[in-house]
Amino acid sequence: MAALREELGFELEEVDVGGDAELEARYREWLPVVEIDGVRAFAYYVQPDAFRRKLVAQSRPPEGGL
Repeated sequence: MAALREELGFELEEVDVGGDAELEARYREWLPVVEIDGVRAFAYYVQPDAFRRKLVAQSRPPEGGL
């Protein structure tokens, strides 16, 4: 993620779910997990090309939108 962040310049927030019962219950089976704008994009492993595509797709306005 560090190399992709440097390349693409996106904001990255790392969250430690340890010690937070709600987060542990919600994400335990998916860790590590990557979400893009609150939408689960990857679990366990991030394939760089797929991440680039998803990041670009998430940043585009919806068709017919502004």
